[in-house]
Amino acid sequence: MKSKPLPTSHSGPSDSPGFLLWRISNNWQREQRAALQLLGLTHTQFVMLAVTTWFGSQEPLTQTRLSQLTGSDPMTTSQVVRALLANGLFVRDVHPTDTRAKIISVSEAGRDIAHKAIVVVEEVDRKFFAALGEQQSSLVFLFQKLLDKKSLTE
Repeated sequence: MKSKPLPTSHSGPSDSPGFLLWRISNNWQREQRAALQLLGLTHTQFVMLAVTTWFGSQEPLTQTRLSQLTGSDPMTTSQVVRALLANGLFVRDVHPTDTRAKIISVSEAGRDIAHKAIVVVEEVDRKFFAALGEQQSSLVFLFQKLLDKKSLTE
């Protein structure tokens, strides 16, 4: 009898949820990247811009808070914030209650591109996940469950 090439409980990569998620994520990211490139944004820039547009109207956002809301590491957040500031899509102001902190908000140009980008991203999502049909809501539920579990361990 021939032994498995790897000590795994899976019969092969197509049975591994992690491997499948990695492949799906790569395909989805490739499509998002191509669509957002037309707007001059990376996907990470889009996420930071969209989250700042969404939550910035509800609370003063510091760079640390933006990192938390996006699930991005602080170094990536810092680099993306600098790029969005340099491109005129973000502005930085004094925090209303903490004079040591700066708040990040979306500029008028940033708001305009965020509105265009969300339409593009959601269209890519609609096409990408269309094969799931009615099961799409189950996938979202399962993703949320995985994120909730992760949040509990952090």
